Amino acid sequence: MTPDALEEFCLSLPGARLSVQWGGAHVFKVGGKIFTILAGLSRGAPEAWFKASEFSYILLVEQPGIRPAPYLARAKWVAAALDALPADDLRAYLGEAHRLVLAKLTRAARAEILGA
Repeated sequence: MTPDALEEFCLSLPGARLSVQWGGAHVFKVGGKIFTILAGLSRGAPEAWFKASEFSYILLVEQPGIRPAPYLARAKWVAAALDALPADDLRAYLGEAHRLVLAKLTRAARAEILGA
């Protein structure tokens, strides 16, 4: 998956917003909470850092090109090279990261984002 494709997908998720922080990292948030970070763009080695479920985290960090995300591993975040997973799988994990973070928002915030 290309960085542009990742950005397009993340921004297609309900309530997703992009901010550029921390030396050029593209930070994707829902309800003000981070669900994905596109890091390493300035180094030419882009990675998707994202929240994972406990089960997915255990599976993912065993895969080549995927490691615990620096500073965020204890919260079950992984850092994956953009070519470490097939694009459809990466999209599924990014969608799940969005869902996990959205679920932690207040009921009112979720309703506002989802329009329910």
